[in-house]
Amino acid sequence: MSASGQALLASVRAELAPGEGHNRFVELIAEGRLPLDRVKGLICEEFVIGEADRRSFSTLAARFPTSPAADFFLYLAASETPGRVGLLRLADALGLSIEDIGAYEPLPGCQTYSAYLSQLALGGSQVDVALSLVANLTAFGDACGATARALEAHYGISAEAASFFRLFGEPNPEFEELAMSVVEDGIVDGRLPSSARTAARLLQTFELSFWNTLAEGVD
Repeated sequence: MSASGQALLASVRAELAPGEGHNRFVELIAEGRLPLDRVKGLICEEFVIGEADRRSFSTLAARFPTSPAADFFLYLAASETPGRVGLLRLADALGLSIEDIGAYEPLPGCQTYSAYLSQLALGGSQVDVALSLVANLTAFGDACGATARALEAHYGISAEAASFFRLFGEPNPEFEELAMSVVEDGIVDGRLPSSARTAARLLQTFELSFWNTLAEGVD
């Protein structure tokens, strides 16, 4: 990532920070106070999102078929496969079958993130999508890391079974590098389009909605 790209990303993340809000899910699971049925709901919601996001990333790769955008979106589409494997491993540890996941009714507040990503996949620019994803990475990664640690500490889940959240809870320099190469490639005259900042703000808001929806009603 160039120095200008690093500065741009730091600037956008600083803009988003005040709107990150309080993640009630992370607070509850970190203390071991989140009911097990909500943890199972998390797995089911992530499974639905993973399947939808794979389609969105494949659509984006088709819309932007040249490098660096195609490389980035194909990379993201491919990452959903190990993600699915990790989710099924965790589901098995919690006694959830693939049939249970298929019968699950997703919650609207959890699916707004994926629905908005689908909207961006159909009509957003490569800069809109790449910037919103990379700007949101810190909030998502922090939540996943906290969830992995809590699953092991309070819910009797092994590190292997918690691999999905451990994977996404760790720094991913390759992801950031690819994403910012797409952003820098799509910027005209050194200016970031306002639509990209809007996309980043909305996606981060929907990210928080995902977690907090799963915590609703828990004291």
